[in-house]
Amino acid sequence: MSLADKAKHRAEELKGKGKEVLGRATGDDELKTEGKIDQAKGRLKQAGERIKEIFK
Repeated sequence: MSLADKAKHRAEELKGKGKEVLGRATGDDELKTEGKIDQAKGRLKQAGERIKEIFK
């Protein structure tokens, strides 16, 4: 996994965390859920890249 990909996936995860926290603070369940989804996407992409590296 390239450094740029790692940073991109980590940024997506952090963006999701921010959305979740903001949704919680404002009582916006939709924003909170969207944040959780973004976090999961970022973690899933990171895991996929790690698996690719293992099989190289």
